[in-house]
Amino acid sequence: MNPKIAVIGAGNVGATCALYLAQQELGDIVLTDIVEGVPQGKALDILQAAGPLGINVSIKGTNDYADIKGSDLVLVTAGLPRKPGMDRLDLLKMNADICGGIAKEIKTHAPDAIVIVVSNPIDVMVYHTFKITGFPSHRIIGQAGVLDSSRCAAFVAMELGCSVKDVNAMVLGGHGDTMVPLPRFTTVSGVPITDLIPAERIQAISDRTRQGGAEIVNLLKTGSAYYAPAASTVKMAASILKDSHHVLPCSAYLTGQYGLEDVYVGVPCSLGRKGIEKIISLDLSEEELKALQSSAAVYKSSLKDLGY
Repeated sequence: MNPKIAVIGAGNVGATCALYLAQQELGDIVLTDIVEGVPQGKALDILQAAGPLGINVSIKGTNDYADIKGSDLVLVTAGLPRKPGMDRLDLLKMNADICGGIAKEIKTHAPDAIVIVVSNPIDVMVYHTFKITGFPSHRIIGQAGVLDSSRCAAFVAMELGCSVKDVNAMVLGGHGDTMVPLPRFTTVSGVPITDLIPAERIQAISDRTRQGGAEIVNLLKTGSAYYAPAASTVKMAASILKDSHHVLPCSAYLTGQYGLEDVYVGVPCSLGRKGIEKIISLDLSEEELKALQSSAAVYKSSLKDLGY
């Protein structure tokens, strides 16, 4: 029996997630949205693309949360996108209402699911979802560092003129301006970029990584990124559904790791069929650890605005 995957939100990120899930034939997909016709139309479009793509998929569009019943994995992509000049934290209260309602529906209809939260600000929304569902923290995960690391990897490949397939980047911290790129742990075929790229260029790459989402928002003017966010989310989904145990930077609930607790923030995690199988503790320098803790403090402060 195929895994059942619910994608909540049929906007650009959600629909692209559904397409990538279908292309990898990771399971039966239910695309859910409150806007009548949108999830049905996009699901039908993806289904009609199956022939040319050479894939066999089951995908359904719906406006009824009851259709997510029995889902093994739920991807939460619904929410308002950033607009030019808007920080992720500006979205806090608006998206908290949206994610809160979705979390209640997941708790009702898919109580055994693993949940990946993509809605911004991710590190706050994933905590909010964790609290409302009451699910174990290993089943509630935020998509953050995978996207930030993929952006960093692209910039490193552009700098060196190498294949992005050879680049493994590591970006921790919150999914926002306080994220923490780690050049010492970012490698090209196993070689740290600190041995390959001058320090001033590494700093420029780190700065561009932090502004990666804003750069695209400013270019698009009427929207935000969705190809890379969706690809990053589906990479997490694949590791979970295939029980691959890939180590990926995700927004995880910390209980003392890195000197942090009762907060979701990006750290390396092993993802498998139970969700977060293990949180990896890196040997960070004093400066790197301080940056990670400072990033977490930003989101701790935001949680207070939601009454936590």
